[in-house]
Amino acid sequence: MDNPLLENTPLPAFSRIRPEHVEPAIDQLLADGRKLIARLAAVAGQATWENFVDPIEQEDNRLSRAWSPVSHLNSVMNSEELRAAYNACLPKLSDYASEVGQNQDLYRGYERISKQPGLNAAQSKMLQNTLRDLHLAGVDLPADKKARYREINQELSQLTSKFSENVLDATNAWHKQLDNEQQLAGLPARALALARQHAQERELDGWVLTLDFPSFEPVMRYAEDRELRREIYEAFTTRASDQGPDAGRWDNSETMERILELRHEQAQLLGFANYAELSLAPKMARDTDEVMTFLNDLAERSVAQARGELDELATFALTEHGIEELQPWDLAYWSEKLRQHRYDISDEELKPYFPLEGVIDGMFAVAEKLFGVTIQRVDSVSEGIDIWHPDVRFYRILDTSDETRDANNGKVRAEFYLDPFARRRKQGGAWMNGAISRLHMADHKQHPVAHLICNFTPAVDGHPSLLTHREVETLFHEFGHGLHHMLTRVDYPPVAGINGVPWDAVELPSQFMENWCWERASLDLFAAHWETGERIPEDLFQRMTAAKNFQSAMQMVRQLEFALFDFRIHMEYDPSRGGRIYEILDQVRDQVAVLKPPANNRFAHGFSHIFAGGYAAGYYSYKWAEVLSADAFSLFEEHGIFDQTSGHAFRETILEQGGSADAIDLYTRFRGREPSVDALLRHSGIAAA
Repeated sequence: MDNPLLENTPLPAFSRIRPEHVEPAIDQLLADGRKLIARLAAVAGQATWENFVDPIEQEDNRLSRAWSPVSHLNSVMNSEELRAAYNACLPKLSDYASEVGQNQDLYRGYERISKQPGLNAAQSKMLQNTLRDLHLAGVDLPADKKARYREINQELSQLTSKFSENVLDATNAWHKQLDNEQQLAGLPARALALARQHAQERELDGWVLTLDFPSFEPVMRYAEDRELRREIYEAFTTRASDQGPDAGRWDNSETMERILELRHEQAQLLGFANYAELSLAPKMARDTDEVMTFLNDLAERSVAQARGELDELATFALTEHGIEELQPWDLAYWSEKLRQHRYDISDEELKPYFPLEGVIDGMFAVAEKLFGVTIQRVDSVSEGIDIWHPDVRFYRILDTSDETRDANNGKVRAEFYLDPFARRRKQGGAWMNGAISRLHMADHKQHPVAHLICNFTPAVDGHPSLLTHREVETLFHEFGHGLHHMLTRVDYPPVAGINGVPWDAVELPSQFMENWCWERASLDLFAAHWETGERIPEDLFQRMTAAKNFQSAMQMVRQLEFALFDFRIHMEYDPSRGGRIYEILDQVRDQVAVLKPPANNRFAHGFSHIFAGGYAAGYYSYKWAEVLSADAFSLFEEHGIFDQTSGHAFRETILEQGGSADAIDLYTRFRGREPSVDALLRHSGIAAA
């Protein structure tokens, strides 16, 4: 059987990949990897970079390039057959990773090379990280504990996948059909058109609401029918749980408990008191006290202001509209009303200025001005580039600086796919994944390739896809991650791009890029009315920026609620008491929440970031990195938002270096000093005192 996952092609052959290709390809690559590891382990005493590290990196690259499109398709084109093939491979990949991570001969080889002269800085950092990661994989453990570590890893890989599947299935399963347009009073025309389109896709009459964000969010923000808001709020906040309309059907309760139990056991096997300590081993934060002090300090600065903001909202709802008691499903609706009342502005007023195509072009123009690159869209059909869905676009980044200019007016630096729209069988949210990592060796060179995934509202009723300003920020955010992956100049995948970057620093480039969504000079590059081409009028711009920090403290404490909850359930886990998930969440809400949700709220059951993603005991990273990003942008506030000297410095010290040096060293090299929290508080409209 021809297997596209085993072909040495520049880019994945997405349309040819079938579920039946997955296991045979992974089985063959794992067998090849084991043969190589056995051969190298036998000669570890003579290991050099060329005869030891290079072969391992090339074999790892083969495996990564086969598994990456499988994992990606499982997220964006999910099916029962692909899901089964994907899940069948998880324990095999977990076993292989554990075997490699616990191989003492490999450790001996890496340790020998780390002491050899002539290594460059990136090589030294990669070896330092590798030796650390081998310790964290249990290379020092006795045989029985190594075996238990492998069992835990294998089960965790299956449980986290199951968690994601339950959330996706629960999201896809729920919909509400309405046959009376009056029930949808208040919804913008485009939200109504989308609901009509959802009904037509299901061959139903009227309108259909779903739990996908482009459908859910307008209901919560604009629907006048309070009972409708309550119903969709309950459906969304009880997904994959023991509560709500599908109670028990895709219940993540036992999965979550088992994940926490196994993480705690794994941490203790490695000599850590809890999983939070283990999580911090490769991060910037030095210990759990530092993280908790950081989060509690932000809470102390924000909670009083946040509760004052809620009081203002409650007073407005009562005095203007007679609402005596706000409920969680009222917050977005009345907040939008208050924002319109106070600033005379709404998302719907801004959306016509943010057609997706114009935003993309302007985002590229910002990157070109800052970082000296050129970004071109590629016709995937004429160039034979395989895509997984007709919505997907493909782009190239060209380096057009003088030293790399060639006959093609630029050297290809990287490439990326953009999959912008929500659809069924696609996971919600937005993310960037590395499809291919930069790898430069004497006999093999490849440039980085990225996936940028969003879930925006597609074009409806002849109107283009129009973004809210928050969605514009989301696109810039994910593009910042993409630039970090793609502009790297590091030749070794383990420390190239976002690889090897501490998790609490990895959000720096993404949050940094969001700042250009608020500046007049950058908005004028892309914010143009989709019908008239008019730029955002100055009056509208002033109202937009005046409203920037509307309820900023409420937004701050909501993020702190997520971060404190995540860190505490991992730091305070006690096997004799279990996860205490909602007990701890209630305690955190007592500390920071402005309005506690109803008893049936099961937010944690859908918290994929920590139960299925990479943010376990690391959700604090968003705020930690936001300190860095706000402080970094303050340099551009001082010198000009398109200051090329500052832009090139950010590219050269942050984006190009990836994980090849300690994050704090790279940051201070860029900024000339360590970061300060003051810029974050100023940007958030929260007093620094």
